[in-house]
Amino acid sequence: MIPKLVSEVTLDWMSDVLEKTVSGLEFTQIGQGVGIMGELFRVDLQYGAGEEPEPKSVVVKLPSAFEENRAQGVALGMFESEVRFYQELASDVAVGLPRVFMAEIERGTADFVIVMEDLSNLEMVEQAVGMTAEQAMTAVRTLANVHATWWDRVRTDDLEWIPSMVGDRIAMVDQMLIELLPGFLDAFGDALPPGGRAVYEHFAGSYLKVNQTVAKRSPWTLCHQDFRVENLLFGPVGSGRMVILDWQGIGRGPGAYDLGYLLGGSMRPELRRRHERALLTAYHDRLSESGVAGYTLNQLTEDYAISQLQGGLATAMVVGAGMDLSNERGLQLASTMATRHVTAAMDHDGLTRLQSIS
Repeated sequence: MIPKLVSEVTLDWMSDVLEKTVSGLEFTQIGQGVGIMGELFRVDLQYGAGEEPEPKSVVVKLPSAFEENRAQGVALGMFESEVRFYQELASDVAVGLPRVFMAEIERGTADFVIVMEDLSNLEMVEQAVGMTAEQAMTAVRTLANVHATWWDRVRTDDLEWIPSMVGDRIAMVDQMLIELLPGFLDAFGDALPPGGRAVYEHFAGSYLKVNQTVAKRSPWTLCHQDFRVENLLFGPVGSGRMVILDWQGIGRGPGAYDLGYLLGGSMRPELRRRHERALLTAYHDRLSESGVAGYTLNQLTEDYAISQLQGGLATAMVVGAGMDLSNERGLQLASTMATRHVTAAMDHDGLTRLQSIS
C-alpha cells in the first residue's frame, strides 16, 4: 500500500517496509518550503524486543499537499521518474546516493512514497546562502562521477522511458513559459538586475531551441535536471562526501545542463565568478579520470556558457509563477533563482546568445 498522507504511515506499514517489528513512530516534518514537489518527514523509530535497533530513523517522502504542485509533477512525469530511478538505475552509481528502503508509485498518479536513510547528520545549505567554494568543488566532482556512469550511453531502448531534454516534456515546458512570463515578471521583475527582464522575455519560447543547440554538439548522459544545493547534503569540511537527493526531473542530454544549473543558481555570483574556471576544470578532470574521452575543456566551457540559458531560467519561471508559493521560504527560493540565474546568463553573453539561437 502507498500512503496518501503521513497519517497512513502506520506501525504495520513501516514494519513491512523495514522487514522487522516497529513498535513506535515519531514524525517531524523537515525541509518545509524547500521541496516544491514533495513533503519530507523524519520518522524516529522504536523496535520490538529482540530486533536490531537500526536504522534509528528514516525519511519518508510523499507528494506535495498542494494540488497545483501535484498536477505539475504528474504532467511532467516527475514522480514516476524518481521512483524508477531508485528502482532501476541507482545501483549503477558508486557514490553520492542515499540508501533507499522503498520506492513505489501508482503510475499515472501523484501517489508515491520513498523511504530512505535519514541523513540529518549531513549539512543542508540554503540556496539563498549558497555553497562555499569547497562545497561547490565537491559537488562538481560528484556530478562528474554520476555523468561519467552514463556518458554517451543513454540513447538506448531500455532508457527510452527517461525524457529526452529535446523531447515532448521540454516542448511542453517551453510553451508553458510563454504563458507564465507576464505573471513571473509581475512578481519578480523589479528584483531582477538591469537587463534581466530582456533575457527572460527572449528566453520564454526559446528553451527547446537552446536545448537543441547544445544537444547537437555534445555527448549525452543522464542528467539530474534539478541539481541545486538544496537537493544536496554535505559531509564535514574536508571529507569530500556529498549525497544527491530529488531525482524527479531526470533527463537524457548534455551534462553541462546540470553544471550550469548548479553554479548559476547555488553560488553567490561574486563567488561563482572567482572560482568558475577552476570548477569547470575540476569537473572535466574527473570526467577524464573516469574514462570519458574526446570531450575537451574548451567544448565544456562553451556548453557551460549556453547552459546558463537552460534549466535555471526555466525553473525560476515555473517555480515563481506556476506553483503554490504560500510560504515565505518558497518565495525566497523563487526570488533567489530568478536573480542568480539571469545574472549568470548575462555573465556569459546570454542575451546575444538567445538572439542568435532564436
